[in-house]
Amino acid sequence: MYQLNENYQKLPGSYLFSTIAKKVEAFTRANPDKDIIRLGIGDVTQPIVPAVIEALHQAVDEMADAASFRGYAPDLGYDFLRRAIVENDYQKRGCSVSEDEIFISDGAKSDSGNIQEIFAKDCKIAVTDPVYPVYIDSNVMAGRCGAYDSQTQTWSDVVYMPCTRENDFVPEFPKQTPDIIYLCIPNNPTGTTITKAQLQKWVDYANETGAVIIYDAAYEAYITQSDVAHSIYECDGADTCAIEIRSFSKNAGFTGVRLGFTVVPKALTCGGVSLHAMWARRHGTKYNGAPYIIQRAGEAVYSEEGKSQLREQIAYYMKNAKVIKEGLLAAGYEVYGGVNAPYIWLKTPANKSSWEFFDDLLQTAGVVGTPGCGFGPSGEGYFRLTAFGSYEHTVAAIGRIQAM
Repeated sequence: MYQLNENYQKLPGSYLFSTIAKKVEAFTRANPDKDIIRLGIGDVTQPIVPAVIEALHQAVDEMADAASFRGYAPDLGYDFLRRAIVENDYQKRGCSVSEDEIFISDGAKSDSGNIQEIFAKDCKIAVTDPVYPVYIDSNVMAGRCGAYDSQTQTWSDVVYMPCTRENDFVPEFPKQTPDIIYLCIPNNPTGTTITKAQLQKWVDYANETGAVIIYDAAYEAYITQSDVAHSIYECDGADTCAIEIRSFSKNAGFTGVRLGFTVVPKALTCGGVSLHAMWARRHGTKYNGAPYIIQRAGEAVYSEEGKSQLREQIAYYMKNAKVIKEGLLAAGYEVYGGVNAPYIWLKTPANKSSWEFFDDLLQTAGVVGTPGCGFGPSGEGYFRLTAFGSYEHTVAAIGRIQAM
């Protein structure tokens, strides 16, 4: 008789955002006349910009002509997109990333979950706490996290690096040396970040200890402060210790289109084995590539028109972030983030748990956010709001919260 992967049974409950969706659905059924404003899931709301839409239309027309039709995409992705990525995201920032170190995919979430496959089962992972749930959940599925303690909400074989107001949400080097370090900067969910000098220390630490950094830079387009790195490869020595994951979802509104990429430097090796070659083998075996029309859309993101239009869109969301942050501060909340990322991280009032505040916010104000405990034990007592709603809904939501 067949057996199941028992590691899936270790996962506590359902995925965080599935639980939120079920709660909101139940509330909506019970209160059909209640207007709900959703500032929970980090999904964009503004339409794809004209330069990208034009590229999509043109690519679709090409697929209707035998002379320009495209089938399977190359394993790493089309040259035109990888070239645009290297020139705009790396060369202009002084990073020596080459085109053949770019692996095009259908998004950062997929790559974040899949990258762990190339590492041994007994590798010790370290995560910032709070943390994007996919990092831990994918490692649980692989059998790498040990046993779950429901009281502490921690896994026995995971190294946690608490990011709290006491340390300014900056992770500290763990006492137990890990093999794999997950860093998301700017951070999801806290919206906070670290300086390039602080990031350099992590690169030095990884090279000294023989660890590898999985660096999630999904929100780099929202960075406003000059001393914050947009890529880990701005740091000396990162090519021998870091894998960087990027997304088009938040910088270009591709949440429903799906496109991302991962950088695996050829200089990154373990025991003489190339991680670049391993990821290439995995990528070619399990993935047939992002569609041609989507990769052409990605290329348009880097056109002059695309860059100009997307700067305006990012400014729109960051205007929302300012409204949320300033509105909450005026209402007496303790608030973080919202400067280099479209997330606002707030302390729940009156010592309420994060789920208690979720229920209170939903029932009293009709506003949906994300309980901090869903991101790890250090997230308890905190709450995340996103700036990805419309400006009108954002203003309305803050007005409702202020009136609570």
